[in-house]
Amino acid sequence: MDALEVLAHDHRMVEQLFRDYHAAASDRQRRGVAELLVRELSKHAALEEMLLYPLARKALPDGEREVDEHLSEHMAVKRTLLELDRLGEGDPHADELVDQLRREVEEHIREEEGVMMPRLREAVSQQELDELGRTIARAKQGAPTRPHPNAPEKPPALTLAAPLAAAYDRLRDRLQRRPTT
Repeated sequence: MDALEVLAHDHRMVEQLFRDYHAAASDRQRRGVAELLVRELSKHAALEEMLLYPLARKALPDGEREVDEHLSEHMAVKRTLLELDRLGEGDPHADELVDQLRREVEEHIREEEGVMMPRLREAVSQQELDELGRTIARAKQGAPTRPHPNAPEKPPALTLAAPLAAAYDRLRDRLQRRPTT
């Protein structure tokens, strides 16, 4: 899969996790799905910020503006993820946060898949998208698994901070027996 296909696949997986959350039969199941949402959206956002957005900044005529808008959306999602991540099993605020997160993510996906991705597909060679897809697939293994709204959002600072955040996140995940993907 090329980079845009990999990221669109992530979008479909997250959409399914929202459905799973609402179909869960217990607080424990809902908490497990919420933890997967935190993990998958955190990884996805970090990979877009490190790998896709720098390409979009260069390749699109108004790339700076467009990427800045997406980064702003990411920040809102990260703040909501952080709130959700801090909740415990059975917290009555969780459903409200998951619904807020779903709305934020749906809007982001609509804009990304409806505007930016088609424009990138036209502006960048298929070979470059294929190579970036392989890079994203490899980078998923080492991406941060928790939201970091105060971390840098642009390379090179992001490129330096992300591996440290990821190592810390994975240690916390193990200690807290969080689900892995």
